[in-house]
Amino acid sequence: MKEKVFTLSDSAARSSSSARSAFIRRTYAHLAIALLAFATIESFLVNSTFAGQLAMSMTGGMSWLIVLGVFMGVSYMANKMALSDSSQTMQYLGLGLFVIAEAIIFLPLLFIASNYGGASLIPTAGLMTLLLVAGITATVFITRKDFSFMGGILNIGGFVALGFIVCSMIFGFSLGLVFSTVMVLFAAGSVLYSTSNILHQYRPDQHVAAALSLFASVALLFFYIVQVLMNMFGGDD
Repeated sequence: MKEKVFTLSDSAARSSSSARSAFIRRTYAHLAIALLAFATIESFLVNSTFAGQLAMSMTGGMSWLIVLGVFMGVSYMANKMALSDSSQTMQYLGLGLFVIAEAIIFLPLLFIASNYGGASLIPTAGLMTLLLVAGITATVFITRKDFSFMGGILNIGGFVALGFIVCSMIFGFSLGLVFSTVMVLFAAGSVLYSTSNILHQYRPDQHVAAALSLFASVALLFFYIVQVLMNMFGGDD
């Protein structure tokens, strides 16, 4: 059987206005569902009786390196599944797998934030994330610019950031507020890139993969906004 070959002419940007609008609606509907599922799973994990023990086991010693490695592997597999042309069921399994993986890797941070960062820290981080995402989304949809050129920059930046994270765990130094702030900017760029791809790169039938990509960027932004707020105001009631 001959493999399908897709080009940019197949993208939603080249489709009819009705097909493009339907694709965008489906993408953001799936993003909303993914965020709701993430919040539900995370709330259960953080408030569970085993939350503290699990968070400590994930971050103790070199365990976090293993967790990061497993998460990267699961993320790669989930994205491949979401991009699968074999079946929509496989795409949904990829998105679901990624949401669960994100909820697990967020547990140590949000457990600490909810117990020692003050009651308003997580809601404040969530609101800031939504406002930033809304502003970036409006920028992309109003200007209609293609930011796909940022892909290579983000890939290099991601490897550099990962290098700093690994070195901090090996040599025992704290990355601190400056690193978290830079990572907020990096994550905002990732949201910009993912949003641009929704308009210019994905095909009309790739709404699940588009939602996964955008969810990953939004989650990364939220993660580092939480870290910034914890560095600045952690411990305040």
